[in-house]
Formats: sequence, structure tokens, C-alpha cells
Amino acid sequence: MSNANKEKKKIFRRKHAGKPKEEQELQMFWFIATISSVYIISWFFPGMLFFTYVGYLFYPRFLEVPNFLSLFTNPLNLLTLILFPIIIILCYILHLFFASLVVRFWWNLTEKKSPSKDGNIPRSVRSKASKFYHVRSFIVKYPKNAIIKGIFPWLYNKLFNFIGSVEIGKGTTIEEQVVADRGIKIGENCYIGPNSSITSHLVEGIFGNICYFKATIGDNVTLSADTHIGPGNKIGDNSYIFPWGVTQKFTTNKGDNYYFGMPIRKIFSRKIKKFLQITDEDLKKAEELTEKNRKKQLQKQKR
Repeated sequence: MSNANKEKKKIFRRKHAGKPKEEQELQMFWFIATISSVYIISWFFPGMLFFTYVGYLFYPRFLEVPNFLSLFTNPLNLLTLILFPIIIILCYILHLFFASLVVRFWWNLTEKKSPSKDGNIPRSVRSKASKFYHVRSFIVKYPKNAIIKGIFPWLYNKLFNFIGSVEIGKGTTIEEQVVADRGIKIGENCYIGPNSSITSHLVEGIFGNICYFKATIGDNVTLSADTHIGPGNKIGDNSYIFPWGVTQKFTTNKGDNYYFGMPIRKIFSRKIKKFLQITDEDLKKAEELTEKNRKKQLQKQKR
């Protein structure tokens, strides 16, 4: 942790020393209003489309057809049957879009009332920062799970960029993971492995404060499976973190290297050579072969 962050924590402790702890109010209005609007609106328009299709096409042209062969001989009946999976997929995409649209509205509204910013959020005193932190944490869960656990998980990047809670660059692939839904910035051409987590917040102990600091991932970064990145982290470009790599708060690495362990640290070439029992000549041959293959690929592209 940097000296500036240590000084901030000291100031915060002095400021709140001796203050009585206050019980946090459960924001029932915000929770009910947000989830109700997200759920109702996101299903209303897809539901209208689906029941219109069933009532005017599928029921009379498929379910009420007396002759089974006419489903394939009558063009309109056949078209109705072909449209069924398309309508289902279209309804699902509309559901995700309207869910993201409503969450975007609530997200922007809460940001106007209490903007997200780096710092420690006290849980022992009532505050707007604490109140809207929990509200924002709540509203992003529905679209996240609907996308990640759905049939088109690759829509996660576009829809969450649209919501505005995260920034995800082009060409980045995010597998099913936990958190990574607010206060993070991921560069271009990155890979986030399954069961990984990138979080901008954590609770310091059972009744501790909320540590909220933006996490930043550079370009061309690979986070293997079960990798965990903490708040305030800055992962440099061209970093490769091996499985089960874990960072502490406010970790910064320069990139252009391989990292492993808890907390993560560089893998030096001499350790790799010793572990794999290879010589400098082997590494040189591997580099020459890689360069040779790269030149061949460039020649093919020119042709």
C-alpha cells in the first residue's frame, strides 16, 4: 500500500474515532423499485411479441392444423414452424436489451445522486455513498446473470459498456466469472478465464469499511482460471497471470511478463530454465523457430 493511501486511512480513522455506530437502513424502496421495473419492463415487450406470434400464427397455423402433412405442404404453416426458434431467440435478446436499458437508467440516476469515486466507504455511519453503493451493487446483478448464464454470453461486453458500469475494450473475451460488473476498466484483446474475479471493492472484515478503488487491466492481458484481482490494482499490458494467481489491494505491475502465486510475482527466466531443465541454447533455438514461423505467416498474408 502506498504512503498516500496509508495517510488517507489514518485521517479517516481520526475523523471517525469515538463516533457511535449507526444501523444502516434497508433501502426497500430502491430495491423494490429497481428490480420491479427491470423485471416487468424487460419481459413486457418480449412477452407481447411472443404471445402475438403464438395467438396469430403458431396456434392457428400449427396447433390447430388437422392434417400433419399440411405443416410441410402449406408454405404459411411451414414458415410459422421455422419462425418459432427465431422468435424465441429474438425475445431473449429483447429481454437482455430492455433489462440493460432500465439498469442503465437506474445506474445513471444513482450516479447523479452520489457519484462513484475511489475511497473507503464507512459502514458505521449512514451516508449517501454507502446507500447508493449497495443499490448499484444490487441492480447490476440481474442483467449480469441473465447474460453470463444465457445462450449468448459474448453479449456481456457490449451490454455492460452500454450500461456504463464498466469499460471493456475491443477483442476482449470474458468467461463466466464473479463480480467484474462495476468500477473496472479492461483493455483490448484480453482474456478473462473462468471463475476469475476482478473487483473494485471489498469489505475489510465482517463489520469493516468498504474499500472501493477502480481496478484497471491493460491491453493483451491473460487472466487464467481462478485468478483474482483486487481493488486499486493496475495490471500492465502483455501480462500473463497463471491459474490461482491472487493480488493484494493496490498492486501494480509493469506487464510484459508472466506472473504467478499469492500474491502474484514475476516468473524469472532462470527459474523457468531450472524447473524445465533447459539450456540457453534451447531457448535460442525456440526463439529462432518462433521468428521463422512469424516470417512465414507474414509472407502468406502478403500473397
